[in-house]
Amino acid sequence: MRQSRIKRKLAQGKPVLITCLHLLDPAVYEQVAIYGFDGIWIDMEHHGTSVQTATTLMRAARVGDTDIVARPGNREFTRMQRILEAGAQGIMYPRCADADEARQVIQWTKFSPMGKRGFDGGNPDMPYCMMEPAEYVVQANQETFVIIQLEEQCAIDRADEIAAVDGVDVLMFGPGDFSILSGIPGQFDHRLIHEARAKIATAAATHGKHWGQPCGTPNEARELMDQGARVLFRGSDITTLKLGLEKIQAEFLSLGFTFEKRDC
Repeated sequence: MRQSRIKRKLAQGKPVLITCLHLLDPAVYEQVAIYGFDGIWIDMEHHGTSVQTATTLMRAARVGDTDIVARPGNREFTRMQRILEAGAQGIMYPRCADADEARQVIQWTKFSPMGKRGFDGGNPDMPYCMMEPAEYVVQANQETFVIIQLEEQCAIDRADEIAAVDGVDVLMFGPGDFSILSGIPGQFDHRLIHEARAKIATAAATHGKHWGQPCGTPNEARELMDQGARVLFRGSDITTLKLGLEKIQAEFLSLGFTFEKRDC
């Protein structure tokens, strides 16, 4: 069974950097893995990626040592199990409300005695019945990691209880949804954002867990790391492509070229 690069680096006290991919071409996953990013975040909450498609994309990423961090929708517990069997090393669980919900996530992502995940073995994670079941369940529990997202005030208020749940590896602050739900959409320097982040950092430190969030610049990443964050998310294929195309257009406008952007 493949070892988790992210769990290994966190155990060594090193920060990890994860980038998000939305495009469905396996070559994109292959390229990011070759570049050696710690993880690829595949978002199945907000995008229509099926488990079958995700399996193909994960297979392309296995050319390198990059972990797959898959985000299903809230309470898609059966889907989480299938994503892990397809080869994901980590589950990012969105909109967790409290410790009871976090414990449910652990039940579905960990084998007994930690949880109640169902056993198959004939998938890429075992891989393909090549391990003894007893060895497989132990390694799967060791190498699989769980990221719990806190995205609304009720969850922030319960950050300490959620961090205390056995099996939770990382608390992830979701500033985008939090800002919208708090009535301050996009105001990422608002007092409420800073207070929520501080509560998460304190809860993680208290219970020996890691925490993180998306970041936009190296300076922001440094600020987060100074607060104890070790799991950072930066960029996506869509935004990288967007910035690249805009750069080309800006460079050629001076030569008389024109462009007509469309909304659809």
